Amino acid sequence: MRRAQTLAGVVVCLLVGCGLAAATASVVVVFVVAMGVILLGAAIWGFLDRRCASWGYLEREQDLLVRRGVMFRRLSVVPYGRMQSVEVTAGPVERSFGLSSVRLHTASAATDARIPGLAGPDATGLRDRLATLGEANAEGL
Repeated sequence: MRRAQTLAGVVVCLLVGCGLAAATASVVVVFVVAMGVILLGAAIWGFLDRRCASWGYLEREQDLLVRRGVMFRRLSVVPYGRMQSVEVTAGPVERSFGLSSVRLHTASAATDARIPGLAGPDATGLRDRLATLGEANAEGL
């Protein structure tokens, strides 16, 4: 999803940048602008690969581990018994790619446990499993 957005942004910037550079009637300026936009797009593409690979989760016996972060890594441990609600959300862009996000709510305001980019059936399955585990521990849900 993010790659398609990046590609669209690079194409728009490339067209606008080359159009403005072409107004100067200099082939060198058009080439430099085009190369700059393409290199910037490649750098963003590589960052997106790392960003997507940085997200992960692990369902353990008593808790859920959620990790994220490229530069600043964060690991959240959410005990099943502390979960108050689990919701599946999907914005219009996510829906167009068949993706959803699972968000966990606990009593702690500091908990930022969400798992983005899951396929729709996977997200609902995870939500159902987490809700069942939360009810089994009889503390949260």
